[in-house]
Amino acid sequence: MALRLPKAELPAELKGHMVKQLGAVPANVEVLWHSPQVTQDNLEFGASAGAWDAADASLKSFAHMAVAAQVGCSWCLDVGYFQAQNEKLDLAKASQVPRWREAEVFTPLERDVLEYAEAMTNTPPTVTDEQYASLLERLGPAAMVELTVFIAYVNMATRANVANGVTSQGFSDACEIPLAKRPERTGAASTA
Repeated sequence: MALRLPKAELPAELKGHMVKQLGAVPANVEVLWHSPQVTQDNLEFGASAGAWDAADASLKSFAHMAVAAQVGCSWCLDVGYFQAQNEKLDLAKASQVPRWREAEVFTPLERDVLEYAEAMTNTPPTVTDEQYASLLERLGPAAMVELTVFIAYVNMATRANVANGVTSQGFSDACEIPLAKRPERTGAASTA
């Protein structure tokens, strides 16, 4: 898939910051820069969401990758794995998120978070009272609110990337363990 909107030229300072942070300028930032205010607000909210600490970082990372796999955002899967490596998360688990149902590496809590992320991503959402209550009991109110808003935010980001035609830039190529591909399902979009 090609970008549906050409990349805009970023200011040198922002471009330098992106290269320092990720080693390259993210294509999604260049596409969004056609509206600098939207881009800046998105980057600021993303940074704020990344700094929240009530919910475990690995749970949020896995949830983000589950959303990306379901929506079909190869860019998010790619950069999510790259970030998991930089945050020293369990890479064996991170690499298996797209096929989490078949993988045997996840704890019951991690599986429930992955299922919750997918339930929130379904259109319409399919979150059940029992599912929510079970996570709330184990995570507590602050972490549950954080996880829910985080998943909602990454739904927005992944869907914007897919709609804009943004695809993987190869961030995960520097990682030792390649991302697993989501099993093909009837009517499901490929994430490769």
